[in-house]
This record gives sequence, C-alpha cells and structure tokens, in this order.
Amino acid sequence: MLNGIRIIEIEGLGPAPFAAMLLADMGADVITIHRKVRAATPGMPERSVLDRGKRSIDLNLKDESDLEITKRLIASADALIEGFRPGVMEKLGLGPEPCHEMNPKLVYGRMTGWGQDSPLSDTAGHDLNYIALSGALWYGSPPDQPPQTPATLVGDIGGGAMYLVAGLLAGLLNAQSTGQGTIVDAAIYDGSAHMMNLLMSLNQSGNLSDARGQSLLDGPHWSRTYACADGGFVTVQCLEPKFYALFLQKMGLSDDKIFQPQFDPSLWPAQTRSLAAIFAAKPRDHWANLFAGTDACVAPVLSPTEAQAHEMNSARNTWLRINGDLQAAAAPRFSNHAWAPKPSPARGEHSVEIRAELETLRRSASSSG
Repeated sequence: MLNGIRIIEIEGLGPAPFAAMLLADMGADVITIHRKVRAATPGMPERSVLDRGKRSIDLNLKDESDLEITKRLIASADALIEGFRPGVMEKLGLGPEPCHEMNPKLVYGRMTGWGQDSPLSDTAGHDLNYIALSGALWYGSPPDQPPQTPATLVGDIGGGAMYLVAGLLAGLLNAQSTGQGTIVDAAIYDGSAHMMNLLMSLNQSGNLSDARGQSLLDGPHWSRTYACADGGFVTVQCLEPKFYALFLQKMGLSDDKIFQPQFDPSLWPAQTRSLAAIFAAKPRDHWANLFAGTDACVAPVLSPTEAQAHEMNSARNTWLRINGDLQAAAAPRFSNHAWAPKPSPARGEHSVEIRAELETLRRSASSSG
C-alpha cells in the first residue's frame, strides 16, 4: 500500500521503531540509521522483530562524513521518524528547519513521551509514567488493586506509535496535494489521553465515575476477569442485556434473583463475589468450552503462545514463528495487497547498497542539472 514511500528512521526505543515497522509492513521503504555501536538497551535482541522489513545503514551522527550521508538520506525521503528528547536532533543539525530546507515536502515525525513543548519535555519517563499523568491508567485494574495495564500497549504503542503513524500518513497525503511538509508532534501523553474519549462519551450519560469500580465498564460483575481453579483466567463482558441473559443461561443462573438486575451498581460487588466463587470452582478450559461459539461474550485469557495454537489463529494466521521467533503478522489487512514476512536486518547490513543508491541519485542530479 505504501510502495514508493521512503521513510528514514533514526534508531530509537520502543514506539518509534514500532511505528516504522508498521509502515514497513505496509510496504514503505524504511531505512533505519542504526548506531555503529549498539546502545545498551535492556532486553532487546540484536535483530529485533521491530526491524522486520527494514533496511539498515550504520552511521555515527557525530561524524561529519556520516552526518552528510544522513542529510542526503533525509533529502531523498518522504518522511523521517525520530524519538529523541526535544533538542537532540537540533544539536545534531538535523532539526525540522534545516531538514525542510533540504526537503520541503518532508513529513518530520517526532515521538516523545511528554511532547516537544511541555513542563516535562526534558524529563525521562516510560509507558506507565505517561499514561499515569494523562488519565489513561486510572481505570486499569479493579478498585482494590493498583492500576496496571499490559506493558507498552496503552502508552508506547496505542498512545504513541499509532498516533505517530496516523500523523505521518496524514502528513504524507497533505504533502502530495500541497507540496509542503509538516512536523508531527506525537506525544504519548496526548495520544493516551485522546484514546480515553470513548470512555469520556460514557461520562456524558452519567456512566463514568472518577471513583474506580463504579463506572459502566469497570464496575459491573459482567465486565471482569475472573480467576479459575487451575490458575487460569476468563474474561466476561456481556454489556447488552440479550448477551447478559445468554450468559446467565449458560451459567445456570437465569432464575437466580441475585443476578437478574444487571445495571444496579449497589449489587455489583455482591454479584462479583458470587461469580468469582463460581468461576474459581472449575478450570479455565471448562469455561472456555462452555462458552465457545456463543454470544455470551466470554473468552479465556491466553498467552501469546497459547493464542498461536488456538483455532482462531488457525483461521487468521495472526501469530507466526519466523526463524523460531514468535511475532504477530501485519495489521490491518488489505484486499489488494498481501503481506509476506520479511527478515530483520543485521546492523548496517544494507550500508553498501544504500550508499550506492545515494551516489546514483547524486550523479543523476548532477547530469540533469
């Protein structure tokens, strides 16, 4: 879908390379400028899944000759992705102003936690810190537990990478029609707050409370995760009355007066305790089999490895093993373009190839000039 679009990615952490991976999955030519010496990032492999489908050139941005190569790459690109703290790219002479002088159509994507201009712009932080201040973490757990979300998903990926990609695509469309580039200021703080607007729509009808455990989606017994006898878990979220009625039927609770009121907040704690005891009496797969294929809105909680083995994955091929590494396939899917897995490059693997391309561009420009 993005064939012919060139993205230059300056090596960074988490959300920025994820955004670049998503664009590469969609067919963009993503050239990652890797450091010549690998940064000490805890837990990251030498060939990351996040680099799949990209090309790699290793450069030292503090070296004048390598910096010149970087500038030539940026001049040849449709978009740039960087995820440094504000001011770092400017110190390197690669801020938006000189880059737009070289390439007026460039869409300059900036990925930060706190934004380019805020009281915390120069302060370190990570996923949980950003979504804590934005309000996105507040409803992350039952009221008697500390708020917690799946690592990286709400902040780095949801509030960060996805908004950077949306901004870059909008910028690319605008540049095509106007010939003018833009700066995309994607802050995880902003994006994670923006994702709250679906919940905030419940506030308009009085169904969202600042008190955790008392809102339409974080308080009811029918919107919970329950522990099972074998240590596994199941999710229940039968919001619509017809689905709730089916849930009660499958559980053998249709005639139980305790469960008949679905939307009475005063009964939710007692209803939750009763369901917790029922689910705790049987293993997870018992409940999974009981509700399989029904509209009762119940599903087991699977690990990624279990998800790969599930029949859902047999149909969708969403989880794959490539060279032994478990990873999710590209999303979304397109009717006229099929995605095929591509390898992750070694650091600097395409350096000779990319330098040769730049030289070809230089000679072409000289001859035409």
